[in-house]
Amino acid sequence: MSLRPSIAIAGLACETSTFTPSKTLAAAFYPKRGQEIIEKYPFISDDSSLGKAAKWHGALIGHALPGGIVTRSAFEELAGEIVERLEAIVLATAIQGLWYDIHGAMCVEGIDDVEAELLRRIRQVIGRNVVVSASMDLHGNVSRQLAHQTDLITCYRTAPHVDVRETKERTCRNLVELLTSAPKSSEGVPELPVKGWVPIPVLLPGEQTSTRVEPAKHIYGAVPSSASRSGVIDAAIWVGYPWADEPRNHAVVMVTGWDRDRVKAEAEKLAHTFWDAHEDFDFVGPTGSFNECVDAALASEKRPFFISDSGDNPTAGGSGDMTWGLMHLLDRAEFKGPSGPGVIYASVPGREAVKACIKAGIGASVTVTAGAEVDDVHSGPITMTGRVHAVKIGDRDARIEVVLQIGSVFAILTELRKPYHHEHDFTELNLEPRAADIVIVKIGYLEPELHDMAADWRLALTPGGVDQDLKRLGHHRIRIPMFPFDKFHERPNLSARIIPASRDSLTRSDE
Repeated sequence: MSLRPSIAIAGLACETSTFTPSKTLAAAFYPKRGQEIIEKYPFISDDSSLGKAAKWHGALIGHALPGGIVTRSAFEELAGEIVERLEAIVLATAIQGLWYDIHGAMCVEGIDDVEAELLRRIRQVIGRNVVVSASMDLHGNVSRQLAHQTDLITCYRTAPHVDVRETKERTCRNLVELLTSAPKSSEGVPELPVKGWVPIPVLLPGEQTSTRVEPAKHIYGAVPSSASRSGVIDAAIWVGYPWADEPRNHAVVMVTGWDRDRVKAEAEKLAHTFWDAHEDFDFVGPTGSFNECVDAALASEKRPFFISDSGDNPTAGGSGDMTWGLMHLLDRAEFKGPSGPGVIYASVPGREAVKACIKAGIGASVTVTAGAEVDDVHSGPITMTGRVHAVKIGDRDARIEVVLQIGSVFAILTELRKPYHHEHDFTELNLEPRAADIVIVKIGYLEPELHDMAADWRLALTPGGVDQDLKRLGHHRIRIPMFPFDKFHERPNLSARIIPASRDSLTRSDE
């Protein structure tokens, strides 16, 4: 192997709820190919330290907005192209490494543990001697099979995720260092590190495991210390993804390194730290029903007052299409007239409603119907009469956005669903969230900009495909016992399983 190894890049990422009726199609992944991938990640550009240390070859990556299950045809289309592009790369040059750029909570029709399945197909092209380093979201899932097929693996250490770039750069740096520094066999193949994997029978939503607050704050605070120990390459904790119903969905600790005893000890220490606090996890902020949260906002003098309409959060896997929250809001007498408390509501999709607003023009009064084209489980379409306040065309996610003022409520309607995480998402629609009395967003914990903007906030425990009350959803395939579905009267087995190297066979089941 040359001193400057060749590394391919591939992966698909989508956080998908199996309790959401929407489907995710291939176009939703906005695939990037070849040089587009290198340009997406400046830390592997030609003039970066990692770019100078290795030759990077983009195959295909795709990152979709969270949503419903990925159709089998969409997966086969994208996975097939990944395989084809990797075959072309392998024919053109010998590769020594693969950066596997994934999330870890993608579900596909008819396939369990799809990230492991995709990597299995990739391995058929690149072979067992290519070192695979995976970067993941801490809300992903790490099955025993995925742990086996990867050689290095890590995930974010913050929620909300403010360390996305840092994590992906660390993934690549660990890979380059292994390829350039690890001892080699007589065939020139690098030795592979030891992997310690600990499944933890806990499955909680991100809103109860935010690293902003305890106990996740001190649990994740312990990760860098474990990762920096002699003989350890990396340490990671996954809380898992609770809105999908597969056997792999649960918390996991993984530690990789060269010292087997140290890897095992650090993995078990982190697992016990997690388990010792498993009954202490609570919501990241004050909670209540939707109407209780609105009551609290009206009673408060703090402005703006944010409310998370959490059950239909499109960045957790909700359809973003439900009308339940907006219906309850417009039913309230306080907002019937234009002089009532100013409220921004984001958002409800409605193609025909958007078209009607554009046709009528800004300032016009229109009656439109929107929402529940996909998810009508808890509420049907909503019909509203209001004044067109703003129109924006060309958004990457929504495509077209309009604002309809109904009484004192400014409801954002979109052609396609969209998350609202940034101040400019509102100001570009001629809305001033800092001057509003109440801002209601389909979200879970507030993303950093919203969190900094909010004078106060509440998490509304609303129904939907990403319901915070997991017991209402009806899981039946997760492994049991599992907290909070089951009570534990004794500590579970938290010993680290030493996972065979990817070059070796694996015959044991997930657990």
